[in-house]
Amino acid sequence: MKLNAMALAAAALLAGCTVGPDYVRPAVETPSAYKEAGNWKPAQPKDHVNRGKWWEAYNDPLLNQLQEQVDVSNQNLAKAEAQYRQALALVQAARAGYYPTLTAGILNTRSRASATTISQPTATPISLGVVTNHNLPFQASWAPDLWGKIGRTVEANEAGAQASAGTLEAARLSVQATLAQTYFQLRALDAQQLLLEDTIAAYGKSLNLVQNQYTAGVVAKADVVQAQTQLKSAQAQAIDIGAQRAPLEHAIALLVGKPPAELSIPRQPLTAAVPPVPVELPSELLERRPDIAAAERLMAQANAQIGVAKAPYFPALTLSGTVGYQSATMDKWLTAPSRYWSLPISLVETVFDGGLREANTAQAIAAYDASVAAYRQTVLTGFQQVEDSLATLRILEQEAEVQGEAVKLAEQALALALNQYKAGTVNYLTVVVIQAAALANQTTAVNILSRRMVASVQLITALGGGWTP
Repeated sequence: MKLNAMALAAAALLAGCTVGPDYVRPAVETPSAYKEAGNWKPAQPKDHVNRGKWWEAYNDPLLNQLQEQVDVSNQNLAKAEAQYRQALALVQAARAGYYPTLTAGILNTRSRASATTISQPTATPISLGVVTNHNLPFQASWAPDLWGKIGRTVEANEAGAQASAGTLEAARLSVQATLAQTYFQLRALDAQQLLLEDTIAAYGKSLNLVQNQYTAGVVAKADVVQAQTQLKSAQAQAIDIGAQRAPLEHAIALLVGKPPAELSIPRQPLTAAVPPVPVELPSELLERRPDIAAAERLMAQANAQIGVAKAPYFPALTLSGTVGYQSATMDKWLTAPSRYWSLPISLVETVFDGGLREANTAQAIAAYDASVAAYRQTVLTGFQQVEDSLATLRILEQEAEVQGEAVKLAEQALALALNQYKAGTVNYLTVVVIQAAALANQTTAVNILSRRMVASVQLITALGGGWTP
């Protein structure tokens, strides 16, 4: 018993020893402001903050309804959520190592000793017949965490669970952003469809005008053919819009967890406006990005694994004990004379392993270095994405203004050309060219608006969520 007391005292003294380096987040070079913005405020890490319903800034009721279905029905999110619960279970499994293992059971044994193996008399008589032993053992085993291996394992699994939570949030934000971008692309096609329908109606009127003039002998047959060709070309473009729209609608159905046959989005032009970017956005990307938070927690996990790899360099202490009842007959089984106990203690040190511990430690250190590089690359990529989105929004805003003026001028030129054609001062080919130019400018204006909407969603994603508190 004195030996047991000494072992327990040693375990208590060594319990504070933890191998492996304590985690310190590596420094990352971060700009104080974005190149594409002015003076932005300093930030505090807020990757755990609820990002809110950022899509409501676009004021589109149908988009809001679709986004609400993402959390409920998207299967990729369901997978990520299950993986997060799996990571939490691993934390609980690692913490179980702090406690002893207790077992209890019933063991009944029938045996017969070999007479030929008994070479000399023994103090205890040996029965040569069949013997039955009834056992009721209670066993306990505990390996004190002398060198912090269990603690480092718990630390690693906790960091892994936090990384899994960041991965879940990153997946949620990615699905939400993909849904918004796909929705705006679909609405841009709807706007083009309505534009083509108006154009087809205008081309039909022009064809009637040309046919009337041809009947009156004012113009040649070539003008009629040109007008018919232009009308059919516009009709073909309108049909092709349907081929482009269908896959987008199917993609939206998949994002909200529905079969494509169960979702039908009514046609509606793109009327949403790009939300203004406030100047008080944070200058540190670490404030909101869940993927950066996940990468940082993976570094902490890899750091803790170094301690786990180094722990086998030190001896392992195991304390165990057994107490129970044993008897050859049932009537004396649970009586005081049938009690027995034992308290074995083992202290084991690996003397030779062929370099296994050294290799495992080197692997853990290399994995940590790789996670540091991955974290820094994730941060740099995040800053690039923000800069790209800001630059795209700024340039497209300028382009939209110029394109709006081009659309107005093209409409004026078309009106003048039609009047001149009616007056007989220009041929119909001139009208056809100007009509095609007007349609091209109007289509370009719609495409620019679509690109601006997509870029605004990309900026929200790059910043880790919406900027409305």
